[in-house]
Amino acid sequence: MGAIVAIVGRPNVGKSTFFNRLIQRREAIVDAVSGVTRDRHYGKSDWNGREFSLIDTGGYVVGSDDIFEKEIDKQVELAIDEADAIIFMVDVESGVTGMDEDVAKLLRRVDKPVFLAINKVDNAQREADAVEFYSLGLGEYYTLSSINGSGTGELLDALVKVLPETVEDDSELPRFAVVGRPNAGKSSFINALIGEERYIVTDIAGTTRDSIDTKYNRFGFEFNLVDTAGIRRKAKVKEDLEFYSVMRSVRAIEHADVCILLLDATRGFDGQVQNIFWLAQRNNKGIVILVNKWDLVEKETNTVRDFEKKIREAMEPFVDVPILFISVLNKQRIFKAIETAVEVYKNRSKKIVTRKLNDIMLPIIENRPPPAYKGKFVKIKFCTQLPTPYPQFAFFCNLPQYVREPYKRFLENKLRENYDFSGVPITVFLRKK
Repeated sequence: MGAIVAIVGRPNVGKSTFFNRLIQRREAIVDAVSGVTRDRHYGKSDWNGREFSLIDTGGYVVGSDDIFEKEIDKQVELAIDEADAIIFMVDVESGVTGMDEDVAKLLRRVDKPVFLAINKVDNAQREADAVEFYSLGLGEYYTLSSINGSGTGELLDALVKVLPETVEDDSELPRFAVVGRPNAGKSSFINALIGEERYIVTDIAGTTRDSIDTKYNRFGFEFNLVDTAGIRRKAKVKEDLEFYSVMRSVRAIEHADVCILLLDATRGFDGQVQNIFWLAQRNNKGIVILVNKWDLVEKETNTVRDFEKKIREAMEPFVDVPILFISVLNKQRIFKAIETAVEVYKNRSKKIVTRKLNDIMLPIIENRPPPAYKGKFVKIKFCTQLPTPYPQFAFFCNLPQYVREPYKRFLENKLRENYDFSGVPITVFLRKK
């Protein structure tokens, strides 16, 4: 299971810029409505060969300072609870603020590695000013600049040294993780499958808490079901459940072969569900989407078609994912969901003989070769599937650096046309022959 690193701190200290730099993607973190709707981002990063999941806890922007500090405290407490290591970011321009001291007070009580990162240090004067952050009582600090990247290497060197080693699961059984936002019906789904009330189900969002494995061995199928489940203390129910659910999903996704993404038909494929979907996709896991509570939706002639179309538009360009409409309450199509998940697992484990792969792909490439780029013509001579747990393909050519992203997508689409990789992300590499 991969390690989780949380970035915490008050707003406007440069957390999102730092986050974007580490995941090497430009993903602006914005509030659609100030203080109400908040996008949180989750990504994969690596340093010196060590991979880890990165979570930006963001910051609330609300009118009252008291509410503000209270909400920040909740965010930090959740991050502390889930993460293996914590990056506490502060801003040298503002100096030590009252909110920084509140966060530091929480962090001093935890038995987890905490890295104090002082941002916006891009000259010698600011380097000298950073000394005042010793007053937070967190020991050594790291000075950096999120915008130009200076100083991030030293921080990451120290960070990866304390991250736990990736533990491979010894069990040969496939692992299916049931993930989704709170109150989508995840525990009810597993209870219906195994035929007993194994998990506590209530109308309170966030009743489930810890990841629990259930061995499923019925109707010729055998695998481990992972539910982000468990009893939640009453005092915890008022936490930021959306954030909490994704923190749990990160753990479940890291440890799974196939992710069964359950969504509430009455809420749709919203931003929170999309976050979990893209997290599974970036982790190269098999994905099955189940639209639960379909019995509560008023239906017309094209309701299913239109609903599915909206989901696929939001998933672009990775649209080759099975979508099933189910009702856990009525036990409608839940066993079809398991059959589909098993098929996706088989697709993810599929190995294609190199000779047969070349017999199919090389004529396609010959008929439609990569377009010339800067006057250079690319010739692809050979392809093979790499020996990895999920589908990765290497195409060997004379000038791999001149093959653009659209052509890689073309190759992926042709692979999907000729082989069933439904529900499985595919990675295509161009390599020098």
